[in-house]
Amino acid sequence: MSASPPTPPPKALTDNEQRFKTITLPCERVEDYRPGGYHPVLLGDVFNNGQYKVIRKLGEGSYSTVWLARDLGNGGYVALKILVSEISGSTTELRTLRHITEVAPAEGSRYITRLLGEFEHHGPNGIYKCLVFEPMGPSVNTMVEELPQSKPRRRGMKIRYPLQMAKSILKQSLQAVAFLHENGIAQGDFQPGNMLFGLNDIDSKLEDVLQQEEDVQARSISPPVQRLDGKQDQWAPRYLCVAQPLVPFTYFGKGFKIKLSDMGDAYFFTDPPIKPVTPLGLRAPELILSGAVNNTADVWSFGCLVFELVTGQPLFCVPGSEFEDDDHLLSLTARLGALPDELFKYWKTSSLYFTPERRLFNCQLGGFTQGEQPLIVEQVSMEELFDQAGPDLNEDEAHRVKALIQWILQYDPAKRPSPAEILVHPWFCEVDVESDSSKVL
Repeated sequence: MSASPPTPPPKALTDNEQRFKTITLPCERVEDYRPGGYHPVLLGDVFNNGQYKVIRKLGEGSYSTVWLARDLGNGGYVALKILVSEISGSTTELRTLRHITEVAPAEGSRYITRLLGEFEHHGPNGIYKCLVFEPMGPSVNTMVEELPQSKPRRRGMKIRYPLQMAKSILKQSLQAVAFLHENGIAQGDFQPGNMLFGLNDIDSKLEDVLQQEEDVQARSISPPVQRLDGKQDQWAPRYLCVAQPLVPFTYFGKGFKIKLSDMGDAYFFTDPPIKPVTPLGLRAPELILSGAVNNTADVWSFGCLVFELVTGQPLFCVPGSEFEDDDHLLSLTARLGALPDELFKYWKTSSLYFTPERRLFNCQLGGFTQGEQPLIVEQVSMEELFDQAGPDLNEDEAHRVKALIQWILQYDPAKRPSPAEILVHPWFCEVDVESDSSKVL
């Protein structure tokens, strides 16, 4: 790289400071290539004294980028997760994965993406912790779009997993959470983006077949990264890569496998975080209202995911906004019934929506201004929303699934079932994930 220009500043840039021309492709923010931020990676780069050669980008998150790399030392392929340098000193993810490897290595590798190694890498933005994992396919979030029945996309088409496939995904992810909970660990960010499909024997594939092309026209990589001041930059890569999950090499037939990944927000029950990072729509009510974090947060998320995977739509759709908490709480009241007094008392802005007798009189977020009429919208229960989505099951099974969701989504955390208890529910006993994910016994 060329001589160092006198930038960027030693501190992190704020969101409205811009160093580069905007890149519109679905990649990480180019502005986050700065001291403390992402490590600049280009296709073909090698790591760990020449052991790992990067050939494809698998994904990115707020705190890492993930790459498919050829293991030049041992043969085969690995997933290389490179954490941003500001969190690389001591990560919860590594502590959690080491603990799992110590207490239950065989069971852990069955349910959680397997950690194969770790090393540090020195780069222009700091020292990076690099975690080496077994490579996995796309997430449950993205794979649904890639199923043969989802293509070609037609207007009005419902994009969701076939019922038996959804049941197997739910059961396998629940088995993984049950394993974590038995070992005193909460996943902390239990959602479809952190559930990954297994691959078809990828080690037998040639590097050329898996290699990502350096092709701007094909939108595989971005146009060259350019500074606004025209200078060269030593903190950012020459181009950004668009993530290419290993869809063509993913196994989603009978007996497919799902593992939990990304333990970056996991925590030990004995040491819960002050502010978990659960996606808005999957937050438990006590977290929204009192900030309480307990051992059942994963269970609440799972109840929401049963609805989502069976119907193909979220139970609670909460866009980020100034009034996101009120939005979520109004949805909870509509879908699952009135909040109990011990929770309701924490709702500071409840008087914008409810009379002193707890009667709903307004659904306008943030309240309504004087002279306006309050907004009242139809209150749709979870059961009604479920039926409106028209999932692929008969009336009897639909009734069972709705009852299962109600059983899990209890306002009182002490009354929520444990993952082990949910696993013995008859609806999950029907799916044999060991031999045939789609077979109903």
